[in-house]
Amino acid sequence: MVLGSLWLAGRLWSYVYPHSLSDKVSLLRTALYSAWLSRKFKHYGKRTFIYSPCCLWGEQYISIGDRSSVGKNAALTAWDHYGAESFSPQITIGNNVSIGVSSHITAINRIEIGDNVLTGKHITITDNSHGKCDLSSFNLPPAARPLHSAGPVVIEAGVWLGDKVTILPNVRIGKNAVIGANSVVTKDIPANCVAGGIPAKVIKSIG
Repeated sequence: MVLGSLWLAGRLWSYVYPHSLSDKVSLLRTALYSAWLSRKFKHYGKRTFIYSPCCLWGEQYISIGDRSSVGKNAALTAWDHYGAESFSPQITIGNNVSIGVSSHITAINRIEIGDNVLTGKHITITDNSHGKCDLSSFNLPPAARPLHSAGPVVIEAGVWLGDKVTILPNVRIGKNAVIGANSVVTKDIPANCVAGGIPAKVIKSIG
């Protein structure tokens, strides 16, 4: 009886507040949220939207170009200190870039994402890790290990990253490359190719 009444109430509400109106209200809310966040960034482009909620840290080290978007529940973190250590992080996101829902981009060094990059949901791009693979690091709890970067991450223009792709430090992905879902990229991927797997390897070259 209660569930039936709730269903009927919901159905009636759909006439008062149709889905098309809900979409417009959501877009307005996103625009306000993005404008509120924008002044914190090193650079924030025109017609760029960040969907709420979003986890942000070190926005003063992050630049985002024009007409880009960052999906709901994403995390953009640029760490200038961790424990007793200090860093000079830099995250640069180009124009017309779409970062998927629940994605995580984190830097203590440098991450560059070129124009027209598209990512799926739940991707991870990191230029750092908790400690090195050595005994001195392993003698500490993971959270207590000093942050270490093996090198920057560069993702060139036109790259497409599938859902749940992970990009590890010291990697360059060439222009127009496609990385298949669930892949872990541990070394450079050339331009104009399709790659996938753990670790990711070139499956097909185009042109």
